[in-house]
Amino acid sequence: MAASLGGLGLLQGRVRLAAVAAASSPLSRPGARGLVRGGAARSPTGRGYSSEAKGEEELRVLYLDEESQGIVVLGLNRSRAKNALNKNLIKMMSKAVDALKSDKKVRTVIFRSEVPGIFCAGADLQERAKMHSSEVSSFVSKARATINEMANLPVPTIAAIDGTALGGGLELALACDIRVAASSAKMGLVETKLAIIPGAGGTQRLPRTIGVSLAKELIFSARIVDGEEAKSIGLISHVVEQNESGDAAYRRALALAQEFLPQGPLAIRVAKLAINQGMEVDLVTGLAIEEACYAQTIPTKDRIEGLLAFKEKRPPRYKGE
Repeated sequence: MAASLGGLGLLQGRVRLAAVAAASSPLSRPGARGLVRGGAARSPTGRGYSSEAKGEEELRVLYLDEESQGIVVLGLNRSRAKNALNKNLIKMMSKAVDALKSDKKVRTVIFRSEVPGIFCAGADLQERAKMHSSEVSSFVSKARATINEMANLPVPTIAAIDGTALGGGLELALACDIRVAASSAKMGLVETKLAIIPGAGGTQRLPRTIGVSLAKELIFSARIVDGEEAKSIGLISHVVEQNESGDAAYRRALALAQEFLPQGPLAIRVAKLAINQGMEVDLVTGLAIEEACYAQTIPTKDRIEGLLAFKEKRPPRYKGE
């Protein structure tokens, strides 16, 4: 029976079993609403996640068309608060991500800002100042869970950082598979300035991205780096010069997403699963995870289509089946 996109939950179970089996091996060892520039967009019915408290759409969900079909753009749009993360925005993000993870037509998700010069300034400190300590803990838990949901989306995710990304804003970007930034963008986990620590994954994802020692240095000092330095330390994958319209990182992210579109959609989802789960275990267990994931691609119609297209010297027509 051909594997389907909806079968990834079953595959994750099989991957866990493979991990357990490999871990028992004596060889296993620990350690080892508008038009989006660059593509036509439509606002899907019932998928506009807008603020209930105010008229402004604080999160815009755009499904791109034409040559970008399959790419979804989540645009932060809290201009009056520099896209700061408040209760309402976290709620909207959670709702949007929940819809995306079950949509088989989605191929790549881009996170960007629609506010010039800002990606996300972090938590909304004005709202935070009015919270009781118990509310703060609850809010941070919800933000952490939402960003984890983003990280666990089954399709590739790209953060397009065209402006400042501080605190929770950088944590949001760290949860994405790939980060692209303008050279003028500013990034940092600055929570220690407020006598707290990163609480939405920063203490875990930053060292996994740039290394433990350097991550400690940046968090301890609350240092802010620009796009060029971020690229040199491995915090981002690509750095671009900002353009007049202020969306150079988004344009580069869109070009990357378009590179993913011709590839087998099921294969990309399974590859992401294999990489994500394999990075958390030793090499022997990781290879067992890869084996379990590869097995799921063998009976698919897409694999047969790929071989046929190669033989006939034509582009493949993958359907995610």
